[in-house]
Amino acid sequence: VQLQASGGGLVQAGGSLRLSCAASGRTFSTYDMGWFRQAPGKEREFVAGISRAGASSYYADSVKGRFTISRDNAKNTLYLQMDSLKPDDTAVYFCAATTAIRAVSSSRYNYWGQGTQVTVSS
Repeated sequence: VQLQASGGGLVQAGGSLRLSCAASGRTFSTYDMGWFRQAPGKEREFVAGISRAGASSYYADSVKGRFTISRDNAKNTLYLQMDSLKPDDTAVYFCAATTAIRAVSSSRYNYWGQGTQVTVSS
């Protein structure tokens, strides 16, 4: 599966952004999907994940209650709604696909998108 993330940009603290990740191919619904982010000088970290049918989602503590992951299997698209953004959320955001279940480690993910920059100003 090929993935392409979009929707990043510059936003003020407290604002919102919605990221999208378009997947190619017919197998999108057979993967758990996740969002990761990487800030300058830091390791890539897990943000949120969602099960194949979208019934189950899980989040990093740092974004719980502010971010919402969702997917539309009919459109082969993954989303990340980000609300109440903070300067610490500034990073390149990546979408990824995994054959594992409820994976939070980047090493468990098989396919990656190219990343989209999110910048939150204070």
